[in-house]
Amino acid sequence: MEVNIRINHALKKYGDNVVIPDLSLDIKPGEFFTLLGPSGCGKTTLLRMIAGFNSIEGGDFYFNDTRINDMEPSKRNIGMVFQNYAIFPHMSVRKNVEFGLVNKKKPKDQIKTISEKYMKLMHIDEYADRMPSQLSGGQQQRVALARALAIEPDVLLMDEPLSNLDAKLRVEMRQVIKEVQQEVGITTVYVTHDQEEAMAVSDRIAVFKSGVIQQIGTPHQLYQRPQNTFVAFFIGRSNLLDGKLVHEGGKTFVVFNNGFRQEMTNIVDCEDQEVKISVRPEEFVMSDDGTGISGVVEQTTFLGISTNYFIRTDHGERVEVNEESQVGKSLQKGDRVCLKVKAHKINVFNKEGSASLVVKEV
Repeated sequence: MEVNIRINHALKKYGDNVVIPDLSLDIKPGEFFTLLGPSGCGKTTLLRMIAGFNSIEGGDFYFNDTRINDMEPSKRNIGMVFQNYAIFPHMSVRKNVEFGLVNKKKPKDQIKTISEKYMKLMHIDEYADRMPSQLSGGQQQRVALARALAIEPDVLLMDEPLSNLDAKLRVEMRQVIKEVQQEVGITTVYVTHDQEEAMAVSDRIAVFKSGVIQQIGTPHQLYQRPQNTFVAFFIGRSNLLDGKLVHEGGKTFVVFNNGFRQEMTNIVDCEDQEVKISVRPEEFVMSDDGTGISGVVEQTTFLGISTNYFIRTDHGERVEVNEESQVGKSLQKGDRVCLKVKAHKINVFNKEGSASLVVKEV
């Protein structure tokens, strides 16, 4: 059964310390939903409230139409995968995967059938009789995931499950997790502070800051149209430049510090004002006509398919630029350049950086 998770006005506090002040969320049935944010922002706290491991000081939590606030964790039919795997070191792979089924007093033939199903799904059936100490970190995490899925939960909760793995294994396991989640079709809530990981596995992401959701959207929406500068910087890399928004002759322009003007056709109806302009490294374009934002190359890094530059503008701003590598063309430290921007891709925010001034695409 696919479960819709609804949270209305959640409140979490420890004494006088409010961790989550007022949070509402609607996670769709079968969705892979990620809670993303820096350490201490409240994402794991919220996950533990859903699991029943943390108390709820206010608000309502629902699985479909069932209010779960006062329901014991064991009654919520959740599967949980932890950062440290939490598999039993004294049990074989098979016994670990069977553990939840044994606790539920399933018939022996069902235990065998179901555990083998999920060991095969996670490609650990050949290690069934090994002990955890004989497995790699990635294999242990597969065991933890198979054990969580074997009880056939309504909801799968995952708390930083890949943070203890090396970089190569993290990339491998996030693909495994996404493929398995799609195959099983289970509603999944995933916690991470790694934005690349979140982008790779999620259907939708909620970006957290200090217990408050800053934006909810698909990876594409968050990357391309962040609602504030916090999201713009937390999702991917970005350059933040000061400028002004002006209207002249029925047109709208952003004006950069050096006076370079870029016409914008996607700005909301608003007055002239000082603004923050977010330009991702790939949204700069090297200008061939000598106009744009002028500066000097300070650093170059060849990355194969692309080349990364750090450029100091004539107004003292240091910006990162990424462009496709070309045969016979390579800027060197000290070269002077002019930069323009891809107007349809850049984002413009109010002076405080708290709100986007770009029209939301339908």
